[in-house]
Amino acid sequence: MALYHFHVGQVKRSAGQSVIESAAYRAGERLYSERYGEHSDYTRKGGVVYTEILLPPHAPHEYADRQTLWNAVEAAERGKNAQLAYSFDIALQNEFTLAENIALARQFLLDNFVSRGMIADLAIHQLDREGGIENPHVHALCPIRPLNPDGTWGAKQRRVYRADGKFDAVPTTDWGRTETLEEWRKAWATLCNAKFKDKGLECRIDHRSYEKLGIDQAPTVHEGVAVRQMEARGIATDKGERNRWIRSANTMLRTLREKIKALTGWLEELR
Repeated sequence: MALYHFHVGQVKRSAGQSVIESAAYRAGERLYSERYGEHSDYTRKGGVVYTEILLPPHAPHEYADRQTLWNAVEAAERGKNAQLAYSFDIALQNEFTLAENIALARQFLLDNFVSRGMIADLAIHQLDREGGIENPHVHALCPIRPLNPDGTWGAKQRRVYRADGKFDAVPTTDWGRTETLEEWRKAWATLCNAKFKDKGLECRIDHRSYEKLGIDQAPTVHEGVAVRQMEARGIATDKGERNRWIRSANTMLRTLREKIKALTGWLEELR
């Protein structure tokens, strides 16, 4: 069944997060944090089937090494509440082979992220032997701070002065704009749908919300791998219970709408 999921978050110190740990978890590796003087070891994590760091032409070649890259990001951010990286969690399609999903993920990141000067650290997770991961998906980490043309870290914001002498802090990139996120969401759906068509499949995905599509239905909440693993073992979770309630409510609403429609038709016939 075709699935659309495209979630964007941030790795930030204000939430007690380390980008080294985030990268190690996604890649299933053991990475050392120079800032905190400790290792994050996820080498025993299952389900990581492919990793790669995609660099724009002006990025230093040494950033192809995951530990070097993210320690450089940590060093460039001095604030205790610094925002370190964008985190993307995107569902891949069970209708595609692993090789096809990898190729799609790389093409999407190259066309939409790297072309904008972003570094993209991608990791693809697939069903492991124990069945712990239900759906293939790609994680991508992208530093929030842009690179200068010479490969040094640039500024996230610049000052734009007003007539009264005061200034506004304006982002130096469009990466955090709502419009850019919508472009990315649409681009991913378009790419997958083109692949469905090439394979002769009729299924399609849509990046728009239920509200924009005019669907009178409450969306479920994203559960994540950990929640799905607990639910698979028979452990009820808050998110799992919430989704079960939402699905039950949607079913009840559909049934009520069908009965109202039937009753309306019957009344029209009586008139």
